Amino acid sequence: MDILSNPSKQALKEFLDFKAQQYEQPAFIATDPISLVHQFTKKEDVEIIAFFMAILAWGNRQSIIKSGEKLLAILGQEPHQYILNYQDGDCPKFVHRTFNRVDLNGFLLGLKAIYEQGDLEQAFSTETPNSSLFAHICAFRSQFIPYLETRTLKHVADPARGSAAKRLVMFLRWMVRSNAKGVDLGIWTTIDTAQLMIPLDVHTGNIARKLGLINRSQNDWKTNEELIGILQEFDPIDPAKYDFALFGLGAFEKF
Repeated sequence: MDILSNPSKQALKEFLDFKAQQYEQPAFIATDPISLVHQFTKKEDVEIIAFFMAILAWGNRQSIIKSGEKLLAILGQEPHQYILNYQDGDCPKFVHRTFNRVDLNGFLLGLKAIYEQGDLEQAFSTETPNSSLFAHICAFRSQFIPYLETRTLKHVADPARGSAAKRLVMFLRWMVRSNAKGVDLGIWTTIDTAQLMIPLDVHTGNIARKLGLINRSQNDWKTNEELIGILQEFDPIDPAKYDFALFGLGAFEKF
C-alpha cells in the first residue's frame, strides 16, 4: 500500500489498523524488553519487572535485555518480596548506560515505600475519574521521587517540564492494554485504554511526521498530545494500539 500517495485520514486509518494488527503478535516480543516480564505471573512481580524494563528501555534492544537479565539476577524469582525486605545500600553493583547502583538503590527504596502503603497501580492512580495520562504520571512522581537522590531524578521523566516521558508512557501501555494478543499485560484497571498515549521516540516520531500525523519537530509532551489527538479519531477506545504500527514501520521496515 503506497500510503504516501493517498494520505487521506481514512486511508491512514486503514493503513495503521493493518500495521498495528501485523505487529501486535507474540513473535514481536521475542526481541523486546517486555519478553522478560512475561516470565512472571504474580501481579506485583509483573508490575515491578515491567517498571524496571521500561525504565531501562533506551539503547539497542539487545543491551536492554542483557541489562534486564542482570537485574533479574539481583531481584530473583520474587521481586516483590525482595523489595519488601530491601535495606538501603544492599543492592550490588549495577550499570545500564547512565543508570547505576545509586539509581537502583533509590528506585528500590521508592518502590518499597509504595508497596508498604499500597501498590504500584495505586501510586499511578488519581482521585479524579478519567484523568489524563499526564495526571497519572504526575501522581506517581509525587510519591516516588522523594526517595531518589538528585542524580536519579533524570530517570523519572517529568511531563510537567515538557518531557515526552516515553518510558513511563510505554510502561502504562504494557500494564493497561489487554493481553488478548499475547503482547501487553493488561493487569491494571484503574486507567482506561482510552487514556493511553504513544511512547514517543525517534522511530514513532519520524514515522508520524512522514505520515503527516504531527507537525511539531520536538519529541515532547505537546507532541504526544498532538499525535494522540489524531489517533483517538481513528480509535477512541484503544488509540495506543497504533504504537505497534508506528514503531514497526520505523524500526523494522525503515519506512
